[in-house]
Amino acid sequence: MSDSSDWAFPSELRPQPEEWDFDLDRALGALVLLRAEIPEDAFTAQILGTERVGNGIVIREDGLILTIGYLITEAESVWITTGQGAVLAGHPLAYDQQTGLGLVLPLGRVGTPWLARGSSAAAHVGDDVLVAGHGGRAHALKGQLIDKREFAGYWEYVLDEALFAAPAHPQWGGTALVGADGKLLGVGSLLVEERQAEKSVQGNMFVPIDLLEPILEDLVKRGRAQRPARPWLGMYATEIGEKLVVAGLAGGGPAERAGVKLGDVVVGVAGERVSGLANLFRKVWSLGPAGVEVPLTFARGTTRVDLRLASADRGDFLKKPQLH
Repeated sequence: MSDSSDWAFPSELRPQPEEWDFDLDRALGALVLLRAEIPEDAFTAQILGTERVGNGIVIREDGLILTIGYLITEAESVWITTGQGAVLAGHPLAYDQQTGLGLVLPLGRVGTPWLARGSSAAAHVGDDVLVAGHGGRAHALKGQLIDKREFAGYWEYVLDEALFAAPAHPQWGGTALVGADGKLLGVGSLLVEERQAEKSVQGNMFVPIDLLEPILEDLVKRGRAQRPARPWLGMYATEIGEKLVVAGLAGGGPAERAGVKLGDVVVGVAGERVSGLANLFRKVWSLGPAGVEVPLTFARGTTRVDLRLASADRGDFLKKPQLH
């Protein structure tokens, strides 16, 4: 995503103060720009790049910034730009792999408003929403919540109930999904194609804000949630028809070390058949925490292949943030 600010939504797509029962400009003032620099030898550098730009949301009076975790994973430096043009350094405080959320600690006074957190569970499909990035009204978009449903990502990620809104914001990473009450409902993660009224529309997927509340203090105090890490395989599977096909392997990850091959079709976990990506991951996670042995069955051409993978904690493969 580019951080260029020389663009704007057409005026008819932008929110206007009289359309909302809250202080629109104050809410938009809580959005900041984040620029993260990642070492070239970082585990995620080839996939996510070494320069990442996106949005952050100031969520507390002390300036704590919430964003989507992939923007700051393995970052050695983070720079924050406020709506007033102030630039200051930040520290990548935490990245929670289970939710996908990240926190940035500003190393100085942000001097912006902060956005109160709402309840994503209370939001309903059809509600009017606002999708906002750094840059004020010009980079804010009137939209609608078009779905709430399970989401599974090939990087071994599942949300029980993700939020989907349309139209799509072109700089979605770390955007704020704001409800009609002016409170934060979710954090922008992806650009997606959605089916609506028998046609395909572009929208954004958001991580529900309710997932932050149980882990926020742990993330602030310890840099990670105090729960066992899930077993990670480093196996990127994708749904092709009714098959789960291995489309990628993390270099040096458990799946590659165990002999999994590109094109293998995942058939079962611990003797049980799998049905879909989310089902695959849940069956793996149900076996125990990171480090547990994961028996997988594959179809490789006409041959059945049984492998036992020594799972890992994905966090062990990532560079840890250093406070300089």
